[in-house]
Amino acid sequence: MSGTIVAFGEVLWDLLPDRRILGGAPFNFAYRVNSLGRTAVMTSRVGADDLGEEALGKMRQLGMDISHIQVDHDHPTGTVKVSFDSDRNPDYVIVPDVAYDYTEATDDLQAVAGQADCLCFGTLAQRKPVSRNALARIVELAEGAVKLLDINFRKNCFTTETVMDSLDKADILKLNEDEAASLAEMLAISADGIEDVADVVVDRFELACCVVTLAEKGALVCAAGGEKAYSPGYSVELVDSLGSGDAFTAGFITKYLGGSTLGRCIEYGNALGAIVATQQGATAPVSMDNVYNFMASGPERLLEPAMARYASL
Repeated sequence: MSGTIVAFGEVLWDLLPDRRILGGAPFNFAYRVNSLGRTAVMTSRVGADDLGEEALGKMRQLGMDISHIQVDHDHPTGTVKVSFDSDRNPDYVIVPDVAYDYTEATDDLQAVAGQADCLCFGTLAQRKPVSRNALARIVELAEGAVKLLDINFRKNCFTTETVMDSLDKADILKLNEDEAASLAEMLAISADGIEDVADVVVDRFELACCVVTLAEKGALVCAAGGEKAYSPGYSVELVDSLGSGDAFTAGFITKYLGGSTLGRCIEYGNALGAIVATQQGATAPVSMDNVYNFMASGPERLLEPAMARYASL
């Protein structure tokens, strides 16, 4: 399946105070990739329960390929209890020992991975040996694919060993500002700024680049060889941030695989993430035309002074 982006990880239900929404970073990412005109294959595992059936139905409704969503008869569909602070930032309680912890490297999945252009994975779905070993096999087979690591430091859902092993597998690292600080502490990196942390990580793990999202302040990318680019943030009215970072990642990698400059990659991802932050939930529709119209309409930009020397604006 040449041209395919494989997303390995969790499909789960975000249980919000007033409703439930199908989510999980890899799922949100795969949905957005498809909406941008590329082919994304989501691989995960749901329970043989009502929530699993509902998840499969929702994915069909969204036009997603469910042929690599496995069904588990021994473990429930994943759920996360989500609450929000006064600034609408989410807090998560992630239920352990669920179906996606037991995702297997099936023969069909191995065949898809061997032909993929990109493999996106994170740390949450590596909590258990079954899914962790399955990912290791998929990474091994996806030899020619760009390995995109989207770190999520969720409480009790990662270990230092898992993070180090994931970084060794990756070509591109994507993380947010808080995750960059946590990674710097984990790696005992002494640095003056986020760009210095990113430079050290790129060099130490021989990455092509490290992308850091900075919430309303935009995004920074630091590449091997010292190249840097910064995209200022957009002033928008935040509805909720669920799926915004995943949309950024989808926009970035879509442009990256298309051969765009790093500056254009983060600019596009930044705009897509900003639009999603103005919507409720992670899978509200956004077309490519919506993104380009948003970028052309000239919303107020929020420049981080420390990053200004890397901006192309």
